[in-house]
Amino acid sequence: MLLSMLNCLMLAALPSQAAAAPLIDLSTDASVKRIHASAPSEVTFTHEPKGLVVVCRPGKSGYPGIDIAPEGTVWDLSKFGHVVAQITDVGTAPLSVALRIDDDGDWQTNPWNSETVYLKPGETQTVRVRFGYSWGKPGHALKTKNVIRLMVFTNKAEAEQQFRVESIVAGGAPGEKPLVESGDVKVRPVDGVLLGLEGEIPSLESHNAEASLTGERTLRVRFHANTPDVTAILRPAMGTWDLRDWLQVVSRIRNTGNAPLIVKGRLDSGSGEGGWVASKAIAPGAFADLILPFAGPVIALRTKGEPTAGTKFESDRVSAIRFSADGDGERSFVVDTIGAIVPPTPTLPTWLGKRPPVPGNWKQTLAEEFNAPTLNDKIWTIYHPNYWDKQAHFSKANVILKDGKVRLRFEAKRGHADDDPSKPETDYATGFLTTTHKWTQLYGYFECRMKLPHAPGMWPAFWMMPDRGEAAGGAREDTANGGMEIDILEYLSRYGPYRYNIATHWDGYDKDHKSIGTDHIYVQPDRDGYYTAGVLWEPGSLTFYCNGEKVAQWQDARVSSVPMYVLFTAVSGGWGGNDLTGQGLPDDYVIDYVRVWQREH
Repeated sequence: MLLSMLNCLMLAALPSQAAAAPLIDLSTDASVKRIHASAPSEVTFTHEPKGLVVVCRPGKSGYPGIDIAPEGTVWDLSKFGHVVAQITDVGTAPLSVALRIDDDGDWQTNPWNSETVYLKPGETQTVRVRFGYSWGKPGHALKTKNVIRLMVFTNKAEAEQQFRVESIVAGGAPGEKPLVESGDVKVRPVDGVLLGLEGEIPSLESHNAEASLTGERTLRVRFHANTPDVTAILRPAMGTWDLRDWLQVVSRIRNTGNAPLIVKGRLDSGSGEGGWVASKAIAPGAFADLILPFAGPVIALRTKGEPTAGTKFESDRVSAIRFSADGDGERSFVVDTIGAIVPPTPTLPTWLGKRPPVPGNWKQTLAEEFNAPTLNDKIWTIYHPNYWDKQAHFSKANVILKDGKVRLRFEAKRGHADDDPSKPETDYATGFLTTTHKWTQLYGYFECRMKLPHAPGMWPAFWMMPDRGEAAGGAREDTANGGMEIDILEYLSRYGPYRYNIATHWDGYDKDHKSIGTDHIYVQPDRDGYYTAGVLWEPGSLTFYCNGEKVAQWQDARVSSVPMYVLFTAVSGGWGGNDLTGQGLPDDYVIDYVRVWQREH
C-alpha cells in the first residue's frame, strides 16, 4: 500500500512532455528476437495475451531475468523523462522485480539507472525509472539518446519465481524528478516486523557473499571459505525504517552449516551506525537470537572532535541491517524473522533516589518531594520570560500540584505571559519551574524523577544555569568565565519515547558559543513510565546517569566552576522538525521529585 501511494505521488507529468511510447510489444512472438534470458539454463519466457511470462528457476545466477534490445541500434529517449513497466507476480510467493535502463557508456562506470518494485502473489504494480535516478536518488546521468538495453530481473531464490511483464513504455518530460525522494520516506513497520510473514519485503545486497530472500520471506546467507570482509545487507523497500517506538532489533538465526557459527550484526542510520554485536556460538542446526540494541557504550564526550565512545545511531532513520560472521571456513545461516522490540523493564539499582551513584561523604541539600499543598516559594519561581518557543506563556494555572507530584501542563489556552494583563498574549499556556536567584549549589549530584510528555512538538527539559549572585550584576548568569549551561535531560517528542539529548553550552550564545553533547541517549523508563536522570558534577568532570546507568561522561578543565540553579521547562519546538501540531494536548511534564547532594569536606 505504501509503495503504491508513493508511486502515485511520483507520477505527476511535467509540461510539454511527449506522448507515451511503448518500447516493445510483449504480447506477440514478433518481439522474441529482441529478448534474451540472462541465464538460459535458469530463465525461460513465453508470450501470453497479457504479456511476457518470465520463469526463474533456482540456480547460480544472482539476478535472473531478461534483457531487451532496441529494434535498431539504440533507443533515442531524449524526449522523455522515464520508462515505466507494469509487472504482475504470477507465482506463489512474494518477490522483487527490478527494471534497469542501460546506455552505451563504459560498463565499468555502471552506466545505468534502476528501480525496484515489491510484489505479493497476484499483485500488479508499476516500476518507474526516471532518467538520472536510481532507487529514488540522483544517480548516473543517463545518455538518453543512446539507450542500448532494458533489463527486467529478480533476485536469486531457492524456489521458482514467476512474473509477467505486461508493458514497457517511455513517457514523461525530460528532466523530471521524483516528487518524493525515497530517502525522505520513513516507514514505521507494523508491530515492528522488518522481515517475516507480514510487512514490506526489504531489498537485499551482499558483499563477498551469497544471499537470497526466499518466497517464505527468509534470508539465506552463505559466506565462502577464506573470504574476508563478508556482509549481507537488508535495506528498507524505500526510504528508511522509523523505529523510534522500539529499543532493539532482534534477528532469529539458524545455523545451516556444519560447524559452530558466530553471526555479527550492525544497524545503520542516517547519521551513523551502531556498533557490531556478536551472537553466542550457534551449533549446527541450532537457533539463537542476535540482539542489536540501539544504545551503545557509555558516551565519552570530548571538547574537540567526535565522542570516543557511544553511538551515532538514530532510531527514526534506520537505513540498513548488516550481517557478517567470523571464521575462515564456509559459513551459512538462515534469518527467519527480524523484528524491533522493547525488552522487559529492567530492575533499577537500589541506590537510585537514595544517594549519589559514587561513594563519598554526602549530605542531602535539596529534597523537594512536592507533597505540600502549595509550592515552596522560598525555592521555586513559576514566572519567567519565555525565551524558548515564543508561542506559549507561563501561567500559575499550569503548575499543578497533585498526588505528591508537580505537573507542568502544556495546552491550547490563550492568555497573558506570567498571568499579567500588561504582557503579550499567546495561544498556548504551560508551566515553568526554576530556583533562579533562590537556591544554587556548586558541584554535587543532581537528580530528578520525571515522566515526559509525548504530544507532537513537545520540548521538556531538566537543566541548570550559572548564578554568581546579585553582586555580579549583568554577568550574574553569564555562561562565559567559568559559567555554563548544563542540560541533564532535554527531550524532543519527535525522538520517540526512549531517546533524549544531553548538552553543555558555554561562552555565550552568539559568535563565541561552544557546546558538546549528544542526542543519542537511549534509555527505557521504569515500570511506571518515569525516567530518573541525574548528573554528577565535580571539578573538571560531568557524569550523566539515567535510571541508575551511566550514559555519558565529559572530563575537561572547562566544566562549570560557578554555582548553578535548576530549571524545568515544558515548551514546544526545538530543532529538527519537532513542530507543534496541536494533537495530543493537553499534555503534562510530570516531576515526582528533585533531590540534590553535596560532598561534605
